Amino acid sequence: MTAIHVTSEIKPLKKVLLHRPGNELLNLTPDTLERLLFDDIPFLPVAQAEHDEFAGILRDNGVEVVYLEDLAAETLDQDPAIREKFLKQFINEAGIGTEKYKELTYQFLDKIKDNKELILKTMEGINVNELPLEARNIENSLVDLVSEESNFIADPMPNLYFTRDPFGSIGDGVSLNRMYSVTRNRETIYAEYIFNFHPDFKGQVEKYYDRYNPFHIEGGDILNLNEHVLAIGISQRTCADAIEMIAKNIFNHPNTKIDTILAFNIPVSRAFMHLDTVFTQIDTDKFTIHPGIMGPLEVFEITKGKTPNEVSVKEMKDELEHILAHYLGLPKVELIQCGAGDRIAAEREQWNDGSNTLCIAPGVIVVYQRNNITNDFLRAKGLKVLEMSSAELSRGRGGPRCMSMPLIRED
Repeated sequence: MTAIHVTSEIKPLKKVLLHRPGNELLNLTPDTLERLLFDDIPFLPVAQAEHDEFAGILRDNGVEVVYLEDLAAETLDQDPAIREKFLKQFINEAGIGTEKYKELTYQFLDKIKDNKELILKTMEGINVNELPLEARNIENSLVDLVSEESNFIADPMPNLYFTRDPFGSIGDGVSLNRMYSVTRNRETIYAEYIFNFHPDFKGQVEKYYDRYNPFHIEGGDILNLNEHVLAIGISQRTCADAIEMIAKNIFNHPNTKIDTILAFNIPVSRAFMHLDTVFTQIDTDKFTIHPGIMGPLEVFEITKGKTPNEVSVKEMKDELEHILAHYLGLPKVELIQCGAGDRIAAEREQWNDGSNTLCIAPGVIVVYQRNNITNDFLRAKGLKVLEMSSAELSRGRGGPRCMSMPLIRED
């Protein structure tokens, strides 16, 4: 079995990557919400219970669940040199400026001998008051004298439970992403080490994009329509430059069958953060869609250019249903509107990710319970709808698809 194999959004899901929300959510404050890309502070015990329910639904349906924190810890277990390299890179990427604080942070983290505990601590964030007071020598440091004791020297990573975004599974490979914000770009360090050093992934995963590339792209904008066609959203979080770069990388790679990328230009909005917040495939011929993007949506076909450094781009002048049916090789497809087409219900339920469904088999989808109008409409269309509790997880503005990264789907 290959380490990564995803050529569809709907074929039976066999293995998925999650991250159980942890103490990083406890380090959200009203003053840091905007910087850390949250609108509210979830209540951690309930968020964890909801996430455990989500994982339980997946396991009950034959999906193997693996956790980011476990894979990262197993990676560090391989070799003390990998652990040392990871710690130094984490500290540099955390933006810790002075050599004194880099050294103190390294000593603080290196004392944590259990690697899973260490990984969880890097995700949680490090407060300056956790470092030993005597070693900080406050009287001789302007930095310390003007710093508040509540300052973080390494910010928490509260968005990590949205495992969809740091990388995207594409065929037998991945796009290891450069993310839109500094806050989230640090999240991709875990996947980098897993793919480079974990025995289940090392040397087995094609890399179509790298976190060191200059343009931002996120996994929520990447949809595998079939083994030949990839859809990518041009969104608040993914820029056109990145799509051109990944297209060239994919088209010039010897081990990929993808020959077409459809670029969906969606409105730049917090509510329409990624393509998968407004558009997901849920069955062979069915998609969820937010009615608010129907009018302004532009679709571009990207194919291989005349030289390796070129791509061919063509705007598709047709209805979205016809475009999708053409590339999927179907007589027609159905777009099922969030909120059953009611504008107020659609906007309300879209805010709580009514269109962000995780398809685990054709016509079988995991959704947030709270989007009852959309869910009832989906059932009326013949879908098997598996509801999960979502009072707290939804505060992070991401649904079941956002919280999951498929690693293996059946063909």
